[in-house]
Amino acid sequence: MSSNTPQQPSSYSLAVVPGDGIGPEVTSAALAVLDAAEAAFGFTTTREVFSAGAHHYVATGELFAEIEERLRGHDAILFGSMGDPSVQPGILERGFILQMRQRFAQAANVRPVRLYPGVRTPIADLTPERCDLVIVRENTEGAYVGRGSTVHEGTPHAVAVQESINTKAGVARVVEYAFRLAAARRRKLTLCHKTNILVEAGKLWAGTVAEIGERYPEVEVDYVHVDAMCFHLPTAPERFDVVVTDNLFGDIITDLGATVQGGMGVAASANLNLDGSAPSMFEAIHGSAPDIAGTGAANPAGAVLSLSLLLGHLGEAEAAAAVEAAAVHVIGGMQSLTGPGMGGTTDEVGQAMAQAVTALAEGHLSSPLRDSLTGAMAAVRGGAQR
Repeated sequence: MSSNTPQQPSSYSLAVVPGDGIGPEVTSAALAVLDAAEAAFGFTTTREVFSAGAHHYVATGELFAEIEERLRGHDAILFGSMGDPSVQPGILERGFILQMRQRFAQAANVRPVRLYPGVRTPIADLTPERCDLVIVRENTEGAYVGRGSTVHEGTPHAVAVQESINTKAGVARVVEYAFRLAAARRRKLTLCHKTNILVEAGKLWAGTVAEIGERYPEVEVDYVHVDAMCFHLPTAPERFDVVVTDNLFGDIITDLGATVQGGMGVAASANLNLDGSAPSMFEAIHGSAPDIAGTGAANPAGAVLSLSLLLGHLGEAEAAAAVEAAAVHVIGGMQSLTGPGMGGTTDEVGQAMAQAVTALAEGHLSSPLRDSLTGAMAAVRGGAQR
């Protein structure tokens, strides 16, 4: 017998880490957009807000280890920003952010580089049609493992050694994801490395790409040195679809990509656990910007676009596409991506994006986008590894 029992709406458990500086403001705006998406598309979330970051560390001495198990119980993490001059550089980065990436095996950092309609770019004559790529950065190894030593410190004979570690398993899992994402998009993958200088690490990366690429014959494979990437990315971004790279190179070229697409304020990211063993984390990449915290001058677009990636990862592709389109609808009409040129405060811009989600869902507003990265992410999440 067939059943006509209606399906229960999907429900997800989210951890919310607002953090420092403008983090609480942009996170609040993103949650207003999430409220609108839930109402429009019929899913629900429960949310647990965590105190973490510079001020929490100064007050308690607590970093990631103290909340790891509570965070682990959630489906995804929406992250604001972290950092303040009151805490020495490196403490929060290593004690919280890098710890989370490694402990939760958030192996792939996914950063779209997309020039949205109406957004100004410093690159002359660049159009949205020419700039739509994704950089997939290995997220737990390389130079960011934190291993190193210094001998004869404080003398003219000081020697500093910093290790970069690349494992076949670590490289393979992120390369596999990049191929799957490329297969769901425009079927081109580019490896970015420095194989002529970092010979041993380069051989591991190039060999792994060649090996896994045999299972994806429909995906064209390309290679570019990282220094050449710094030339091609601003001048010919249309050359790229999915770029896969190591941790350090990815950190550098994604910031360049953010500049190409209009600035840090519109740049989103996903830190993906690829096997479901722990939650993935989603954050704008603009940092805590303590100089403008509390002024209402921060653009929540990066946080809202990161929310779109979160929803795509959870499989809510329709809601994710609407959230992305709503953010683009609002920022496309801004004279400036920060401050008075936004046409409103952080909260007001967030409310405008929330209203646009509702209007899109009800058919009162047309999407300014021809497609969405989140659809490809949802397809990859649901697809099988070859």
